[in-house]
This record gives sequence, C-alpha cells and structure tokens, in this order.
Amino acid sequence: MAVITVSRQVAAHGDEVAAELAKLLNYKFVTRKDIEKRIVELGFPESKMPKYDERKPGFFASLAKNRDEYFNYAQYAILEAAQQKNVIIIGRGAFAVLQGVPNNISVRLVADEKTRIERLRAEFNWDEKQAKQRIQESDANRAGFHRSFFNIEDNDSTLFHMVLNTGMIPEEVAAEQIAHFVEKTVTVKQEEAGNKMLEELLKAQTIVNKLSFEYHLNIEFVHATIEDKTVVLHGVSDSPGIVEQALQIIKREMPGYDAKSAVSIIHDFKGYQ
Repeated sequence: MAVITVSRQVAAHGDEVAAELAKLLNYKFVTRKDIEKRIVELGFPESKMPKYDERKPGFFASLAKNRDEYFNYAQYAILEAAQQKNVIIIGRGAFAVLQGVPNNISVRLVADEKTRIERLRAEFNWDEKQAKQRIQESDANRAGFHRSFFNIEDNDSTLFHMVLNTGMIPEEVAAEQIAHFVEKTVTVKQEEAGNKMLEELLKAQTIVNKLSFEYHLNIEFVHATIEDKTVVLHGVSDSPGIVEQALQIIKREMPGYDAKSAVSIIHDFKGYQ
C-alpha cells in the first residue's frame, strides 16, 4: 500500500530497521547499493559516484555538468523503485524526491552520539576518536548532500512522518511502530493518488533525461512537471531556439501531452563546462 522512505544517521541502524520492516510488511527493501547500481546502469560513470553520492559536491564538482547528470539519474532510479509499490527505499534523499506523494511515509532514524560511537567501535574495532570522526564526517556529508541537491536540512523533523531514536528503542520495536503507522495511515484512496502521481513524476523525469542525455540540449538545471496533460519545462537557457526544440521533442515523445516553457532565457548565461 505504501512507499516507505528511510533517512538515517550513520550508526542509527537504518539498514537493520528497514530490513526488519520489510519482513513485517512483506515489502521489498531497496538498499543504497541497489540505487547506486541503478544510477550506474542508467549511464552515470561509477568512477564519479564518490563525488556526489550522499555527500556535498566539492567546489569544482558542484560546477560540473556531472552534478546535474547524477541528480537526474538518481531521481529516476528512486522514482522507478517507488513505482514497484510496497517498497522501502533508504537514503539518497528519497524522502525529498517523493515528498508530497500521498502514499509515501517518510521516517528518520537517529541515535545519541554515545550509542553511535559504541556501535561503530564494535562493528569496526575502532577507538573512540576514529568512531567520532566517522560520525562527524558522515553527518557533514549527508547534511551537505541534502542542502546542495534539495535545499533542505535532513535533520529537520518536520519533513518526516516519524522520527525514531534507535538509541532508546530496539530495532524490532522501531520496525513494529513504523509498520503499525503505515497500516493505520495509508488508505486505498491515498494509494491510488500516490500511484498516479508517481507515474507522472517518472514520465516527467524520463523526458528530462531524454532531453539531456539523448538529445543533448543545453538547458541547465532542467526539470519538468506535468499539469493537466501538459508538460511544463523549467530551467535556464541562453537560446529560445533550443527551448522551442525541446518543446517539440516533448510533444513528439509524449503523444497526448501538450508542452509549454517556464525556462528562464538569460542571453549571457554561461552553462556548466
């Protein structure tokens, strides 16, 4: 009935809770490795994944066109996974990509620093300094990732349906609470509306990827929305001709849909190199 997205701090046992939840609900657990593998399959170079994947891009990486390529492939991979229905997706900003989808339940898992340090020391045989350093690096990277790609704070509790502290409650209890919430919250009407919205979001991302990776049109920050069978194209370009070409491609690639532009035309705009 639902698509569950899990955001987690390092050593908050996000994977363990998600795996237990998948067993309870008989859902498919889409791991971070599954999403990473799909992003690479779609065409993003595996060698460049470490620059962007759940981390804030460095200065030069943030100015490179690879940044938008990663983002478009990642969104497609997440939306594609969500369309399978009855899935749990962890990490990669999935809760932000699916924000507003009626049958999405977003969960944040946290734990106190002492618990996180103890868990890392036990798992990797690290000393306290190493464990604390890993926590600081991970928290900074994930915060930077969400700011850079979604302009949100991943520790903002108002973005989630539930925030659970796995330092205070066992993993199986956390999974049980999430399962109970999902079963009591998501209605058939929400599921139907969510499935329809996911279909349109995936169609919009598909045409964005075609414009970018098949037709190589130079529209920066490109994204699309669908409103009443009309694809609205957003972004920045220095060429009205390229935008018009994009609209004609959308109409050709998506029979039954109209297309209009909300692209900003800035004649002296310099795109990514």
